[in-house]
Amino acid sequence: MGNAEIVRLFEEFAVLLELTGANSFRVLANAKVARAAESLTVDLVDLARTDPKALSAIDGIGTSSAAKIVEFVTTGSVKDLEGLRAQVPPGLPALLGLPGVGPKSVRLLWQERGIVDLASLESALDGDRLQGLAGFGPKKIQNLRDGIEFLKTAVGRVRIDQALAVAEAAITHLRAAGVVSRIEPAGSLRRGRETIGDVDLVAVASDGPRAMQAFCTMPGAAKVLVTGPTKSSIRMQDGLQVDLRIVPDEAFGAALLYFTGSKEHNVLLRGRAQQRGLRLNEYGLFTDDGLDAPQDRHPPLASRTEAELYRALGLAWAEPELREMRPLDEVCGHAPLLTVDDIRAELHAHTTESDGAMPLLELVQRAKDRGFHTIAVTDHSRSSVQANGLSIERLLAQIDAVREAELRVGGIRVLAGSEVDILVDGRLDYPDEVLAKLDLVVASPHASLKQAPEVATARLVRAVRHPLVHILGHPTGRLVNGRPGLEPDMHAVIAAARESGVALEINAHPARLDLRDLHARMAIEACVPLAINGDVHGRDGFDVLRFGVQVARRAGAGPDQVINAWDAKRLHAWIASRRGG
Repeated sequence: MGNAEIVRLFEEFAVLLELTGANSFRVLANAKVARAAESLTVDLVDLARTDPKALSAIDGIGTSSAAKIVEFVTTGSVKDLEGLRAQVPPGLPALLGLPGVGPKSVRLLWQERGIVDLASLESALDGDRLQGLAGFGPKKIQNLRDGIEFLKTAVGRVRIDQALAVAEAAITHLRAAGVVSRIEPAGSLRRGRETIGDVDLVAVASDGPRAMQAFCTMPGAAKVLVTGPTKSSIRMQDGLQVDLRIVPDEAFGAALLYFTGSKEHNVLLRGRAQQRGLRLNEYGLFTDDGLDAPQDRHPPLASRTEAELYRALGLAWAEPELREMRPLDEVCGHAPLLTVDDIRAELHAHTTESDGAMPLLELVQRAKDRGFHTIAVTDHSRSSVQANGLSIERLLAQIDAVREAELRVGGIRVLAGSEVDILVDGRLDYPDEVLAKLDLVVASPHASLKQAPEVATARLVRAVRHPLVHILGHPTGRLVNGRPGLEPDMHAVIAAARESGVALEINAHPARLDLRDLHARMAIEACVPLAINGDVHGRDGFDVLRFGVQVARRAGAGPDQVINAWDAKRLHAWIASRRGG
């Protein structure tokens, strides 16, 4: 049990309360607790057991919610939630996944037509039993039919790299067609979340209908879900939804801010505006004259750029990756975040000696061409048979080859390393006398990734405490949208890393992104250094660093917290310190 279970608990509370017609305050309060729990670095389960009064002191968690957390931790359930579950048919919440269908509509379908799940909704549509239901005219009924088909083909949340590829293709297409003068991605993609539900694009176009026509007919578009002068939505052949919003040039900043979100960040900004007698929306920041139609308002106080809007609210700029559930004073004016250009070394890379695509010399040359001052060659260790892991003899021979490669290429430091398997009990895959010959050791779990949390914790802690380990690689071994991987007590792992002086890796491959953003923020708060590595296998392996950097940015990391961003002298002094140098 951990924070993730508490997040799911309050998300379910919010959904069931909506479906039973509870007042919006209760719904929002539970949703707020879920978002707060999702972004917290403290262990709520441990706090509930050791200091339950401290729960209600956390921003976003009130006394009632704290009591529910304590009840959940101590008994495994919450009486109020069980009561709500008894009231709502188990298949009903799934209807909220239909595009454009909210809780009021779902509740009406349930109470007036006895619809309790997708199957009964399809049956009602086939039998024309929604005719005469208030608010369900021919257009909405057709939207329900289309929505059911959408759910059958939708792919759910996709990895950030997949969504980014679709967004960049759409932007390239619209720019090449000459139909937009400005266009940017928004939503969770701009905030750098590891998975994306749909792609949001905000654009300026002098000829809106022409831009929408180009968008709706772009390569890969499978179906037009809705189209209009200011918004169109399409479903791509892979099932991903893409939304395009056309906004006036003078309101581009306000629209980009609004549609980037997060919802919680927007609520905080609107609240700050209201405190100043102002109104903030997707059109701009206005004096609160009570008018809703944009054409009836006075000119905005700010709207053209996001920075202008923040300034008008008395705030410094907030990076998109930080706009999650955090107080404004922690987000606005935050110290400069890490950028891809700050990364100056790659400390986890594979060659054709194990499962990489590049021979040693090519790997080194490509790292040099990127301007890196250091590249570490870290092929797999002997237990990774499926990855052609190196025997001791092959590893010793590779150390000599690395020394020669450094001399042949020149102008870049080449480290002889290894990605050493952490065995099931926390031992490392090579004996100490072999590890001592290496410049750099990245210790990573690859097998037995379903261990019980307490076993996984002991395993990783033992590896971190090994005196010859420099970096704990992809600590959980998870695959995004694939496998959950290990679920260790990350507080214990991070504490061990701090005591031992070991860095924790953010594996930048979009299939991993491990450490995830929350764990990276926990490491930063504990003063544990991070390493952002591409885990380079192919010739494009360095290009994934952008995704690892976004994870670090969401965690609030600057260059000083990331060892790959250090200059050569500082990095190599740190590496040597793990060898007593």
